[in-house]
Amino acid sequence: MEDDDQSALRFAARGDAALCTLVGIEGSFSRRLGAQLAIGVDGAVAGSLSDGCLERELATQAELARHERAPRLLRYGRGSPFIDFRLPCGSGVDVLIDPAPDHEILADVVATLDARREARLDLTHDRPALLRQRVYTPAPRLVVFGQGPEAEALEAMGRHYGLGVSAVRPGQGLSLGQPPVDVAADAWTAIVLLFHDHEWERAILDWALETPAFYIGALGGQTSRETRQEALRAARFSDEQIARVTSPIGLIPHTREARVLALSVLAEIVARYEALRSAPGMATDRLAAGTTAG
Repeated sequence: MEDDDQSALRFAARGDAALCTLVGIEGSFSRRLGAQLAIGVDGAVAGSLSDGCLERELATQAELARHERAPRLLRYGRGSPFIDFRLPCGSGVDVLIDPAPDHEILADVVATLDARREARLDLTHDRPALLRQRVYTPAPRLVVFGQGPEAEALEAMGRHYGLGVSAVRPGQGLSLGQPPVDVAADAWTAIVLLFHDHEWERAILDWALETPAFYIGALGGQTSRETRQEALRAARFSDEQIARVTSPIGLIPHTREARVLALSVLAEIVARYEALRSAPGMATDRLAAGTTAG
């Protein structure tokens, strides 16, 4: 899965394109701070900053910046000198246009992301109150342990959403009482255990809790949760580690239909990932403090 901002980054890294970054927002706006748009010399675009009106205006400004061979920091909407251009939301935004970003620097940022590490891009302007550094986080991945309709539904829904999904089933990379084989989990990985026979969980949870995965979830009712917690305490996992295991899983309580459960769990995973993205450095801190698995 690649979001609009990373599409813009990769587009700008590949060729002759201006890179536009939303570095300030006054009021509410439909895009997050740091949203990016790349505009090629041929007019091709990647990424998104609004519903199209701002993109067209920025294409004109990017061409002017190319002729001037200098970045432009422009204000639109509230407080803007462009009285003939208004944002429908009534807010004000600041956009930095870099007509010729350094391709080597952008390529390094892309390579860092492809290596599944958080990446940063410095933004050059003279307004300290505005965004000075763009932080990118790798796309989320999903590892599903289990078998049956719940696991199949979550795998299918995750792939349809655009996640990289690994399905690990008994007899296919998974043996009872043994940790999973050849399964990677980093700080942007969600791990979900979907077993009705909870005997399969123990070795997997021992492995999962030694990874920096941002989400670890396990199916089960209250009795199963209590039994699971007792087993983890007996294995000398701390209360903080045990609390990393989300159960019950999903945003919709008490569902017993496979597709509804899958949607509920996927929504919870995406919500956790979005919270991670809104707190840059959080995943990196967890990596530094913990361990990784591969």
